[in-house]
Amino acid sequence: MRVLVLDTIHGGADLAAALRDAGHETDEVDVYRGKTGIPTSEALVRTYDLVTAPVHLDPDHPILRKHGPAVPHHEMVRRILGGRLPHPFIEITGARGKTTTAHAIAALLPGPGILHTSTGTYRYPERELLWRKSITPASLIPAVREAERIGGWLVAEESLGVTAAGDVAVLTSAEDYPIAAGKKRAITEKCRLLSRAQTVVLPPGIDLPGGIAAGDIVSFEEETCRYSGNGVTGTFTNPLCTLPGYQTPLALAAATACILGIHPSPLGGFSALPGRMAARWEGEVLVLDNANSGTNMATTVEAVRYARNLSGNAPLTLVIGEEARAICEGFPAEEVRRTVEAVAPAATVYVGEGHAAATLEEGLAAARSITPAGAAIVLAVKTWR
Repeated sequence: MRVLVLDTIHGGADLAAALRDAGHETDEVDVYRGKTGIPTSEALVRTYDLVTAPVHLDPDHPILRKHGPAVPHHEMVRRILGGRLPHPFIEITGARGKTTTAHAIAALLPGPGILHTSTGTYRYPERELLWRKSITPASLIPAVREAERIGGWLVAEESLGVTAAGDVAVLTSAEDYPIAAGKKRAITEKCRLLSRAQTVVLPPGIDLPGGIAAGDIVSFEEETCRYSGNGVTGTFTNPLCTLPGYQTPLALAAATACILGIHPSPLGGFSALPGRMAARWEGEVLVLDNANSGTNMATTVEAVRYARNLSGNAPLTLVIGEEARAICEGFPAEEVRRTVEAVAPAATVYVGEGHAAATLEEGLAAARSITPAGAAIVLAVKTWR
């Protein structure tokens, strides 16, 4: 089959390589930079049996207008994977909370397995880092093959949807934003892809025919989580249950475990992940680290509230901004401004293009230099870690 793969920088190059390995004649176009593959002008005059594109590509791109609707990268990955799949295989997507949910589910699964996240791909139970890749659909292919090789499970984060090849698909957030040059909505595309999954676990605020709401299985009372589903019933207690940024991931993980027939009680020992409400003391200064790929106004307000609670409402330095431009969802300057206005820190260090601090590390160094003993620092920089 003659296939055209669009967008080499968001997994398209890996997808094209996998298609070639499967025996297909494949062209690829770097639709955003024009640096690799064949030029758009060449793709426009060639003929193809199939075109595949990311869901975030402008539907009015000349190649799509010429060659018709494209198969999403997610669907192409499913076709490439075929029937060679690990079990259980859990796919996770959503605007925020993916990494925390993935780690929480992985902490519950017995035996060997692979955890594939934006922070890295790990082999369990050793938690050995295997590699660091993006969470584009194509990055799922080597993770699936490694899980299959070791005869283990797979828990995988995916951006903007799922392949629906797994046993369970989890949506972590109902949060929405525009994609594809503003012509599509992220949540619509995610739900369209989720609708093909065998079993879907849903967060609060969204309904999907056939989906299972985590709230129907899990409930919270302060630090206690109660769960009952698929014959699995019990409770666990964890201080993280009081934080909205952890409550939903813990609920999704517990619900998914129940669906799989696994007791989620070990989540009582689950601890905060680096960059996700992780608190530490540097001498007499509290540092609350909430700098991650899902950082936004809501998560920052929550982080500041948590830091003030831990520090006894001490003066606070906020390190905020966007370290690297995110294709699907950034941290816009206006949202940063509104966030600073909402939390009213004693001091602010801005990170990103046009500011003295270009990176999270530079922002933290600047904050350390101006934050007195007994105060707190909150890291709220959108970044890949």
